[in-house]
Amino acid sequence: MQKKRKDSNFFNMHPSLQILPFHSPNLPRKNPSPIHRKTMSSSDRLPIQDTRPQPQPVKHHHSARYYAQRVRESFTTRVTKVLCAIFLSFLLVALIVFFIVWLSLRPHRPRFHMIDFTVPGLAQKPGLDNAVITFNVTARNSNQHIGIYYDSMEGFVYYKDKQIGSTPLLHPFFQEPKTTTVVYGQFGIGTAMLAVNSRRWKEFVNDRQHGTVHFRLGIMSVIRFKVSTWKSVHRKMHVNCDVAVGSDGLILPAWKNRKCSVYFS
Repeated sequence: MQKKRKDSNFFNMHPSLQILPFHSPNLPRKNPSPIHRKTMSSSDRLPIQDTRPQPQPVKHHHSARYYAQRVRESFTTRVTKVLCAIFLSFLLVALIVFFIVWLSLRPHRPRFHMIDFTVPGLAQKPGLDNAVITFNVTARNSNQHIGIYYDSMEGFVYYKDKQIGSTPLLHPFFQEPKTTTVVYGQFGIGTAMLAVNSRRWKEFVNDRQHGTVHFRLGIMSVIRFKVSTWKSVHRKMHVNCDVAVGSDGLILPAWKNRKCSVYFS
């Protein structure tokens, strides 16, 4: 007991001394853990340096002419891009200005309205001898800054889509913007004769007995639009006004002040 105490005191007095486990050669040794073996194997490897020659980048040597050509091409490309940008900007501004001007100055076709239309001979027995048709329409220039030249104007009258009369109308005139012109015409007097025979007049009388006789007034005119000092080309304008008269030969109220159709050819 005293000897054990002495040994214990000796190791306590010398802590640097440690007792290592004893492994007998005859006893089986424990294999290290896989983690410990993996750590040791990876740490025991030595780095290997690649001594193969590495390919060096090829250096291109260009002449002064080559660099001068590259600078010239770059300058030409830059100038071309600037010129294209200026041209496109100018074109865009021009289109916007043209569109605004067109919206403010675009011409509107004249507006025609039927005011009066009479066939006084329908109320008379010998009406064929006094076959006369008179009419009165208005032409309105609704444009604010555009005038209209009427170079010629001619009127036509139709019954059942067959022309029965024609006459020249107003002399050439100029219509100011925002103004209304009265167009008056008469068929059956002088050179404006009506192509009405006895058979056609009987058709008038038969329709009159039913209370309504339908006609169509047509106007053909060659016009030009005027904006400031600019004048457009000649355009042929056609006006169609459907109208009906009663048994007394006067225009029926339903057809008075009716708007006429207008188109160009």
